[in-house]
Amino acid sequence: MRVVWTIVALLFVIAGALFGALNSEQLSLDFYAVQLSLPKGAALLAAVLFGWLVGGLVLWLAVVVPLKRRFAQQRRDHARREPVPVVVD
Repeated sequence: MRVVWTIVALLFVIAGALFGALNSEQLSLDFYAVQLSLPKGAALLAAVLFGWLVGGLVLWLAVVVPLKRRFAQQRRDHARREPVPVVVD
């Protein structure tokens, strides 16, 4: 299984390098205080990576953190309950 994931990762690296090579034109970005001149492929890949990171952060803050908090509260509530005696016939 590890070999399959290695091959898939290698294919994505090759596709990214090919994408960057085919989009080598310079792109000027002006952020008012900073001006950048990047290859078009690098700018697009950076934008995708930035979007992926921001999306992951939003998902983590909106879903994972509340679920962890809820699970911890349920664990505390469960620990406070008195044990129910078990009657064996």
